[in-house]
Amino acid sequence: MNETLDVVCALILRDGTVLAAQRGHGAFAGKWEFPGGKIEPGETPEAALAREIREELDADIEIDGLYCVVEHDYADFHLRMRCYRTRLASPTFSLVEHRSALWADADALGDLDWVEADVDLIEQIKQDGLVR
Repeated sequence: MNETLDVVCALILRDGTVLAAQRGHGAFAGKWEFPGGKIEPGETPEAALAREIREELDADIEIDGLYCVVEHDYADFHLRMRCYRTRLASPTFSLVEHRSALWADADALGDLDWVEADVDLIEQIKQDGLVR
């Protein structure tokens, strides 16, 4: 049985777009994802999300609620990703861990090379009208 990795991701929404970030390092370098990361022991998912966004984007967010939970099997682990609808609490952010980022509308989401776990999430976001 593969280890389950519990993570959180932020769907940072603005004017019909969502913030997509390109990984700068690691096994999935160059792939696109929604910012976030691992939940540390003793941390609530919401606290983990706020911490990860501060670490990755040097920004604070307002969390509007849980959007969905994505379950995905990779070759060597199972991913459980809690996805939250969020907004930036300030107008700017900085790329600390990612090589690139963009505000993606529905068309742009389909043009990016996403990490596997985010592919089905992209379709749901488009169907639900979170992006236009």
